[in-house]
Amino acid sequence: MPVRQTTILIVDDAPDSLDLLNEMLRSEGYHTFVANSGKRAIALAERVQPDLILLDVLMPGMDGFETCRHLKAHPETTGIPVIFISGCSTTDDVVSGFDHGAVDYISKPVRLPEVRARVRSQLQMQSSSEHQKRQTRRLRMIVEGMDEGLMLVGADGRIQYANPASERFLGCKETELAGRPLAALLAEPAANDYAAYFDRRDAALLERCRGTREVLLQQADGSLRPMDLNLSPMASGEQLYVALLHDISHHKRSETALQQAALADPLTGIANRRQFDACLEKEWQRAIRTARPLSLLVLDVDHFKLYNDLLGHAAGDVCLQAVAGSLQAHALRATDLAARYGGEEFVLLLPDTPHPGAAKIAESIRAAIERLRVPNPRSSTSDFVTVSVGAATFVPTQFDDIHSLFLAADRAMYDAKAAGRNQVRSVEGGYTWDAMQRALAR
Repeated sequence: MPVRQTTILIVDDAPDSLDLLNEMLRSEGYHTFVANSGKRAIALAERVQPDLILLDVLMPGMDGFETCRHLKAHPETTGIPVIFISGCSTTDDVVSGFDHGAVDYISKPVRLPEVRARVRSQLQMQSSSEHQKRQTRRLRMIVEGMDEGLMLVGADGRIQYANPASERFLGCKETELAGRPLAALLAEPAANDYAAYFDRRDAALLERCRGTREVLLQQADGSLRPMDLNLSPMASGEQLYVALLHDISHHKRSETALQQAALADPLTGIANRRQFDACLEKEWQRAIRTARPLSLLVLDVDHFKLYNDLLGHAAGDVCLQAVAGSLQAHALRATDLAARYGGEEFVLLLPDTPHPGAAKIAESIRAAIERLRVPNPRSSTSDFVTVSVGAATFVPTQFDDIHSLFLAADRAMYDAKAAGRNQVRSVEGGYTWDAMQRALAR
């Protein structure tokens, strides 16, 4: 693509002066246009968009000052630099020229070396200015097109600029963000750390606030959005900080989904043994602290192997899903946890539940599964699928073993099977660990 030749518009009503400047500038390699009146100069400037205008001050009709005023008032010509050329070279004349928007002033009679030098200097400044403008526009396009939020933060911790991505993340306009403390956009504990950092510049806080940190961003609707926030000082040494916001909400949702998947039984959708073990540990410790009862139900599908052998594993899976659904329907509180322990064995953890309540829930589950009326042709207990349930309730102390609760409920479930299946057996207080070991050894 060919490089555009530098263009200069010469405006002078004196033909000799016009010819002299035109010949000199053409010999320097510039592309020139000439005009002998202010009106003609304005029309040419709007059409050809010259890089520089040499403008005589004293012209009939519209003089140079009025011409310049028109040029500066028009959006298409306001950025074109104007050098006045005039025989009026008093201080007042020069000052008036600059007041009208000129960038330089050359006195008549002109001296060609001076004209060359001033034109070259002005074009170099104009080229540098245009380059900076292009760079600024390019940088602004990059910043405004970023997927990441970018904010400029003053030494006082208040936002001075926010790009469109920041507006989207926060749900408000840049004008609403300007002047607000960065800390006000964050949830605790990050909010307190950043507020204290900008207030005191504490060295310990510096480590927590500089660089990248995961924070919760408070959006305009009150919701919280997980973000990575990177805060770093401007490299120029100005008392400004660059705050970059990277949205990690999708990552967090995926992470949560993976965690949930890792803790769920893939067949039934209820909790798996891993989640049950973690929940039991937590509730056991809480029951020790509060001295409140902790109950556990263990249930096993009666004659399930016979059911699978006759009807196949696909039907067995449907059966287990139905049992899990009935069990989950009895986990009424947020702290209750229904889980598939393994195979056809299920558990229901009931924190803060006394023995009578646990026994009542166990019987309700047994009856609900029987009411499903899932046929079990080979069962010697019933024509339909049934379960045997064991219930145990402890008020544990720090001297008790966590395994004793499960073993007590499991033992009660085997007692129910031994008594004929499709029934509930329960124990309160359970066995001691030694007694349990002896019972299992028999």
